[in-house]
Amino acid sequence: MFISILSLVAGLAMILVGANALTDGASSLASKLGVSRLVIGLTVVAFGTSAPELAVNVVSAVEGNTGMAIGNVVGSNLFNMLMIVGVTAMAVPVPVTKNTLSKEIPLAVLSCVVLFVCASDILLGSGEADTIGRADGLLLLCFFAVFMGYTFAIAKDNEAEDGKAVSMPVWRSVIYIAAGLGALIWGGELFVGGAGDIARSLGVDEATIGLTLVAMGTSFPELATSVVAALKKNPEIAVGNVIGSTLFNSFFVLGTSAVISPLPLGGITRTDMLCLIGASVLMFLAGRFGGKRVVTRAEGAVLVAAYLGYMAYVVFK
Repeated sequence: MFISILSLVAGLAMILVGANALTDGASSLASKLGVSRLVIGLTVVAFGTSAPELAVNVVSAVEGNTGMAIGNVVGSNLFNMLMIVGVTAMAVPVPVTKNTLSKEIPLAVLSCVVLFVCASDILLGSGEADTIGRADGLLLLCFFAVFMGYTFAIAKDNEAEDGKAVSMPVWRSVIYIAAGLGALIWGGELFVGGAGDIARSLGVDEATIGLTLVAMGTSFPELATSVVAALKKNPEIAVGNVIGSTLFNSFFVLGTSAVISPLPLGGITRTDMLCLIGASVLMFLAGRFGGKRVVTRAEGAVLVAAYLGYMAYVVFK
């Protein structure tokens, strides 16, 4: 147990160091290359910080731990949209651009709806068990390709914004990004390993581990990166990271996992999927109302409370 706790603490420390390096490198690279920081957040930062989810899910799919694979994605996305946006807004109110509110966040809502449909075989009368099959996986990967096409399109339309990005040579920015991603991935693995060992020693089932400890552990890179980005006056990276990670998890991570091996839902229920859709709608409402396209501290507190309420449901159901 001591080794597991030590692994968890060491992983968290590496995640924080990696998030700081990644944010500095990404924001500097955006300024140097004339690409908007929103696009950097949607792609380089989001995909990099979602690497732990991809690694965990591929291994889980290969080993047949389907409850862990699906629970990791559902739990991670709930953590992204409620806990990360909420905690970030409580630290620094997060402005949301008009384009993000009208296009990127609705894409996140769509990803949750598509995931619910793909996982509702019994409800739709298309199977005897709710399963995300290989055909569903290919469909999710097609949606991911559409999202990437959209991202590259807005990259051409957006100018780099003026801001308080750290200025450094391109080569150093690349090193910072690579080193930051490496620290995030390694730290995430240490954290998940320690948390998983602790959970199993307490007799927690596979689906619950995926929805809670594994999801939170693999999402700590997103949390650290978004909070650090917001504190460094780079809200575009903070928001883009959450949306990009959510879409990456739903479309690419789960799509790839399902293509490798069909994923029966097991302990993951349609209630969990509906909570995921509700979380995406709540994130949209937080940006749309109250603070005039700003997620305020009060709205952040509501998002965090919603996540804690969901965690209570998962633990005590």
